[in-house]
Amino acid sequence: MAANLIGGAALGAVFGELLRTVVEASRTTAMFRDTLKELQSTLLSIEPVIKEIESFNKVSDKEHETKQLLEIIDKGQKLVTRCCKIHRLDFIKKTYYVKKLHELNRSLDRLYQIMQAQLVRDVKEVLFETKEISVGIRRLSLKEGSSCGNRTFSQVSDVDSFKVPEPRDVGSFKVPEPRDVGSFKVPEPRGEVVGFDEPLKELKMKLFKDGVSIIVVSAPGGSGKTTLVKQLCQDAEIKEKFKDNIFYVTVSKTPNLEFILQRLLHVMDHSGVPEFQSEEDGLNHLERKLRQLAVSPILLILDDVWSGSESLVDKLKFKLPDYKILVTSRFAFRRFDFTYCLKPLNDDDARTLFRHCAFLQNETPCIPEEIENQVIESCKGLPLALEVVGRSLCGQPIAMWRKRVKQHAKGLSILHSNADLLAHLQSSLDTLDSQAAIKDCYLDLGSFPEDHRIPATALIDMWVEQYELDEDNDAIGNLHELSDRNLVNLIVMRKDDESEADGCYNDHFVMQHDLLRELAIYQSGLDPVEKRKRIIIELSGNNIPNWWSEEKQQPLGANLLSISTDESFLYNWGYIQAPEVEVLVLNFRTKKYTLPVFMEEMRKLKVLIVMNDGICPAEVGNFPLLYSLSNLKRIRLEKVSVPSLDTNSLRLKNLRKISLVMCNINQAFKKGTHNFLDVFPNLSEIDIDYCDDLVELGEGLCDLIQLVKLSITNCHKFSTLPEGIGKLAKLDVLRLTSCTELKTLPETIGSLSKLTILDISDCLSIVDIPAQIGELQSLKKLYMRGCSGCNLPPTITKLLHLKYVICDEETAYQWESFESSLTNLRVRVDKEDINLKWLQTFS
Repeated sequence: MAANLIGGAALGAVFGELLRTVVEASRTTAMFRDTLKELQSTLLSIEPVIKEIESFNKVSDKEHETKQLLEIIDKGQKLVTRCCKIHRLDFIKKTYYVKKLHELNRSLDRLYQIMQAQLVRDVKEVLFETKEISVGIRRLSLKEGSSCGNRTFSQVSDVDSFKVPEPRDVGSFKVPEPRDVGSFKVPEPRGEVVGFDEPLKELKMKLFKDGVSIIVVSAPGGSGKTTLVKQLCQDAEIKEKFKDNIFYVTVSKTPNLEFILQRLLHVMDHSGVPEFQSEEDGLNHLERKLRQLAVSPILLILDDVWSGSESLVDKLKFKLPDYKILVTSRFAFRRFDFTYCLKPLNDDDARTLFRHCAFLQNETPCIPEEIENQVIESCKGLPLALEVVGRSLCGQPIAMWRKRVKQHAKGLSILHSNADLLAHLQSSLDTLDSQAAIKDCYLDLGSFPEDHRIPATALIDMWVEQYELDEDNDAIGNLHELSDRNLVNLIVMRKDDESEADGCYNDHFVMQHDLLRELAIYQSGLDPVEKRKRIIIELSGNNIPNWWSEEKQQPLGANLLSISTDESFLYNWGYIQAPEVEVLVLNFRTKKYTLPVFMEEMRKLKVLIVMNDGICPAEVGNFPLLYSLSNLKRIRLEKVSVPSLDTNSLRLKNLRKISLVMCNINQAFKKGTHNFLDVFPNLSEIDIDYCDDLVELGEGLCDLIQLVKLSITNCHKFSTLPEGIGKLAKLDVLRLTSCTELKTLPETIGSLSKLTILDISDCLSIVDIPAQIGELQSLKKLYMRGCSGCNLPPTITKLLHLKYVICDEETAYQWESFESSLTNLRVRVDKEDINLKWLQTFS
C-alpha cells in the first residue's frame, strides 16, 4: 500500500522542505531558474498525492523502500543547495548541474508514477471495505428503499481523481510552424498531422464543457503545443461550434496588451480601431465587441504565454456565454480551470517522425538499428529535437551518425526550461563549424525579436557587408542552406522563380522557432561582453544590463549590435562604446522613437536596420545622427515616418542602398528640387515597398546617376514617374509591380540604354505603353502579369535583345503577332505560386 511504502508524514515533512528550497532557489538563482521552475512544477504535481498519502496516517512496513525514497529527496535538497553557490560564468559546472537537476526531476517523476499506482490500490481497498459496509446497510434499509448499495465501484466519483492515467498516444507530427504573428486568425498546421487523437479528444471535451472557461496546454518548448492547437481548430466539430469566432494571438515573452487589443479589434471589425484612452478603455472596447459576436460561442487562443503573464489572461477573461480561452505555455498555470500536459512522443511515434526526417521517401534505412535507437533516445521524444537532428543526419554517412551519438553523450546545455532539447539543438550546429560564414549567418538571426517575420532582404544586407558575400548567390544560398538544415523556416509569400533568378527577394521571409533563436543568442553570449562578436540586448522599462551602466565601461569589440525595446522603455540610452560595430539593428514598438546618441561614435557602421513592430509608422527622433555615419552603406527602415532628405548637412557619400518598407515617405520624396546627388552621390539601389502615402517622386531623384536598381512596389497611390527618369544612364532594373494608380511610363524611358529588366506587373491603370520603349536595346526581360488591358506599340519589334516576356495568359495573346519579328523571344505564361497567408500579414 502507498501509505506503507512511503511512511506517511515523515516523507511529507522532507518533501515540503525540498519544495520550499526549490521555490526559493528559483527566485534567487537566475542561471538555473528555468530548470528549477521545471523541477518546481514536478514537485507541485506530486504534492497532492503526498497529502493524500499522509491522510491515510499509516506506518511503513517496508523500511528499505522508504529509506530509498527519502534518500532521493535528501540528495535533491543538497543538489539544489549546491546549485545556488555556482558562479554564473562557470559554464562547465552549470552544464553538469543542469544534467543532475534533470536526473533528479526524472527520478521524482518516476516516484510520482509509483505513488499514483500505489495510491490507487489503497483507494480500491478502502472502497472495497466501504462497499462491504454499504451492502450491509443496504440489507438493513430495504424497507426504506435505500439505493446506497446500488452504486458500483466504477460509479464512485472519488476514484476518478486517483485513477492512473493511460499513456497518451501523441503520435508523429510536424514540428510546430513558426507563428504568423501578423494575423489573429488561426494558421493551419503544416504537413500531415497525425497522432493527436487522445489530446484532441480531451481538449474538445473541455471546450464543450460548461463551467470551464480557461484551458491551458502546457509542455516544454518544441513539444507540439502550437501544432496541437492549430489542429484542434481544424476539427469539424470545433468549426461548427465556434464558426468564425476563433481568434489567435501569439503572446510571447514581453506581451503588449495595447497592441493585442488593437489587432484583435482590427480583425473583428475592419471598419477601424478606436483610440484608447487607457488599457482599461481598450479592454472595455474589446468586451463590447465580443458581446456583439456572442451570438455564437467564442474561442480566444493565447499562444506561448510566459510565466508572469497570467494577469494578461485574466484581463482578457469576460463574463460572456460560452466564451473560452485556450492557452499554450511552457509553464504550468495551476490556478486556471484545466491544464492539459502534452507528453513527449512514445517510442513508436518518435521513430516514425525521426525516420520521416532522417531518410528520403521510400528509402530503406541502412543505419544500424542500435545507432538509430541511440540517436532517437537522445531526442527524448521531443518533436523539434527529432526533426532537427533527423534532418541534419539525412544523407550523411554512418560515421556522422556515430559522431552524433558520441556528441549527444557529452553533458547537457543550460539554455531554456528543457535543457535536453537545447543540448541537442546545440549539437545540430556542429556541422556548421567548418562553414564559419553559414554559422555566423545563423547566429545573426538572434538579432531580431522572438516570433518576428524576418525579411530575407534585411539578412542579405547584413551578410553582404559583414562577410563580403555575393548578394545574389552566397547570401541567399546560405539562407537556403539554413532552411535545408531546418534551423530556419523560409517562407515565400509569392513563389516566382523568374524574379528570384533576377535577385528579387522581397517576398522571402524567415521565421525561427523561439528555442532555435535562444540557441543563437546563447552561442553569441558565451564570451565576456567586451569580447563578443555580436551583442543582442532586449530592454524593457529601463532595465539596462549591468555592464552598460558601469562607470568605467570597457569598449565593446562586437561587429553586430542589436537592441530591442518594448513600449515601456524609457529611452535613457546612456552611453555605449562600440567602435567596431558594422551592423546595428534597432527593433522597437512605439509611436515615437529616438535613435541612441552613441551611434555617432560608430565610425565603422556599414548597415543600419530600424524596424518598428507596431501598427502605424512611427516618428523617429535624432534622425540627423545619420549625418555622421560616413561609412554607412545600407539603410533599411520599416514603419517609420521619414523626414525630408533635402538638407545641406546630410552627406552619406558611401551609401549604396536605401530600403523603405511600410514607411511614410511623401515628405522625403515630395515633388521639389531635392539635391539627392549631393546627399547620396554613390547610391546604386532604392527599394520602396508598401509605402501607402507615396504619390510621386521629385525630379531631383533623377540626378542619382549611379542608380542601378529602382524598385517601387505595392505603392497603390503612386501615380507618376518623373519625366527626367531617362537621365538614370546606369539603371539596370526598374520594378513598378502593383502600383495600381500608375497611369503611364514617361517617354524619356527610351533613354535608359542599360535597362535589362522592366517589371510593370499589375500596374492596372497603364493603358498605353509609349513608343519609346522600342529604344530599350538592352532590355532582356519584361514582366507584364495582369496587363491584359495594356496596348503594345508597333515599336516593340525593335527590342531585338528581348529574350523573355513573363505574363498572364490574356496578355500573352498580344505578343503572338510579334513573335515572328522577335525570333529570340520566349513568351512565358507563369502562374505565381501565391501563399495566401501573406494576406493575413497586413490584416
